[in-house]
Amino acid sequence: MSVSRILIIAGSDSGGGAGIQADIKTVTALQGFAMTAVTAVTAQNTLGVQAVHGLPPAMIEAQMRSVLEDIGADCLKTGMLHSPEVIQAVATVIAELAPSVPLVVDPVMVAQSGDRLVPEEAMQALCQYLIPKAALITPNIPEAEALLGREITTTDAMQGAAHALLELGCDAVLLKGGHLPGDKVVDVLVSASEQIQWEHERIQTTSDHGTGCTLASAIAEGTGRGLPLHHAIARAQAYLQAALHEAIPLGHGHGPVNHLHTITPYKTGII
Repeated sequence: MSVSRILIIAGSDSGGGAGIQADIKTVTALQGFAMTAVTAVTAQNTLGVQAVHGLPPAMIEAQMRSVLEDIGADCLKTGMLHSPEVIQAVATVIAELAPSVPLVVDPVMVAQSGDRLVPEEAMQALCQYLIPKAALITPNIPEAEALLGREITTTDAMQGAAHALLELGCDAVLLKGGHLPGDKVVDVLVSASEQIQWEHERIQTTSDHGTGCTLASAIAEGTGRGLPLHHAIARAQAYLQAALHEAIPLGHGHGPVNHLHTITPYKTGII
């Protein structure tokens, strides 16, 4: 294939900054081909989430089957999965139609605004049915704390937490440290074969809605085109850093990053 085919299984963000909208923009900006199975419709903007309506598992499953049985996929990426039944349905289709396709799981649980997006029981189903299938999971600090049931307050604690998350059965963990205080942001990658730490200057901006979705989808696109995991992550981080730098302020709260910076006149050359 001349283009990486990325199937995104996630919720919709009516404000366009996160969720399926951010995923499609990211994959497209990196010259991949984005396909979707919408799991939920949300009413949200830069100020918060006003409503969530989950789609039935059968409809989510039908979307996945429709794509995988015709177009296929080089990488799968999951975002917001709102119930145990949805998670089980997604895992069933993956096992049947895409068992060898790399899976990037972004364990979306809480929005940037702090709004809870999924019930507690969905987390247990995620650990049981989906995380063990993942080539990579990409939790932030609050998500990792929820998964492990303990606080993570330092960079050193991130290392131990990443190793503990690896024990959930996934191939690799990228623990994102943006929620820790400080002028530097540290991300930690842990797998059975490597441990890598990245450090970036913190970008002071309110245009940071959807950064987790954006990073995970960028990693998925790189993985789908066959890049080694650490290369796919570094490329995705560079894409996100530029998207934060080039963001255009929108809304009255936490606005979106600039997903399209790679195809505007000030193209950065990341691709």
